[in-house]
Amino acid sequence: MKKVMLVFGTRPEAVKMCPLVNELKSRNGIQTVVCVTGQHRNMLDSVLDAFHVVPDYDLSIMKENQTLFDIMSGVLSAIRPVLEAERPDVVLVHGDTSTAFAAALACFYLRIPVGHVEAGLRTYNIDSPYPEEFNRQAVGILGRFHFAPTAEAAAHLIREGRDPESVFVTGNTVIDAMKYTVREDYTHPELAWAENHRLIFITAHRRENLGVPMRHMFRAIRRVLEEHPDCRAVYPIHMNPQVRAAAEEELAGCENMHLIEPVSVVDCHNFEARCFLCLTDSGGIQEECPSFGRPVLVMRDTTERPEGVSAGVLRLVGTEEETIYRNFKELLEDPSAYEAMARACSPFGDGHACERIADILETGHYEPWAGKKGEERCAFWRQELPTQEEEGK
Repeated sequence: MKKVMLVFGTRPEAVKMCPLVNELKSRNGIQTVVCVTGQHRNMLDSVLDAFHVVPDYDLSIMKENQTLFDIMSGVLSAIRPVLEAERPDVVLVHGDTSTAFAAALACFYLRIPVGHVEAGLRTYNIDSPYPEEFNRQAVGILGRFHFAPTAEAAAHLIREGRDPESVFVTGNTVIDAMKYTVREDYTHPELAWAENHRLIFITAHRRENLGVPMRHMFRAIRRVLEEHPDCRAVYPIHMNPQVRAAAEEELAGCENMHLIEPVSVVDCHNFEARCFLCLTDSGGIQEECPSFGRPVLVMRDTTERPEGVSAGVLRLVGTEEETIYRNFKELLEDPSAYEAMARACSPFGDGHACERIADILETGHYEPWAGKKGEERCAFWRQELPTQEEEGK
């Protein structure tokens, strides 16, 4: 029996790793061990609860006002005895967090193979996103198995010199996660408030957008909302004090905007499924919303998910006020522009990524996912979408 340890510590990692934990635990040929670092605390715990995942180890590294130095040193020192005690056959880390890099580095020091889930995403700009672009490239160097969500991500890895036999195109596990979270009978007070309006879902928190760029983002959003009373926007505001200060100063008093406290993964996915469109600087939402047929305006200068831009489900709009204003306004006022994005096919997965990863680890064999083409719907629950006019009723 193979022993597989999964290490993660942030909410986004947990959303994408918990369905993999549950899939691996269903396999007779795999012993599954879960280690969380606690890089995020409350936000991590709520995701674990949503997926009914109980960690075997909790390093609890989070401290008040923690820095990148604190995270790296905390993970490296705390995870060593766990790895030495368990001696897993492979350790799975996810994406581009400091937890992922520190855990992979610890495994390298102890000569334990690393499997990288969501491997191969790149901007090739080491400062954007920061420090995530460095983290994921570094984990790519250390990894033995590379589970790429798309063919484009796999191509990055092979061009960088990874052994093609170690690179697997699986789809993204976040699509699997939504099978657990999206519910037909879901209700929420904010959805009741937005009923009979077009719901705009907003997230913004990136470190490189703090300061002037984020204020530009908020000003553009406010201008458009004030011109479109048929819209209502919900923004679960990040805990970062700088984000909160900017949002409260720029968005206070906007009558069709609600700033709310951070929401659970269940809330987030169900808001995405019911929104008209999303504005974000996040990563995972770029993959999630298109699977519901919801256009995404990406308020960043770069994206590590260019296949979404190529497919037409994402639009990269940067952080300049006028550019965001113009693109947001267009999608609200031009039905053809909206429909072109809403009807495009998402390239990010089919809901079976976890099965493929588990197959590789258990047997060495899997059915690769190359993405669907043409007019086929890429998400398993996706229904015929209402027209723009129907959304506003």
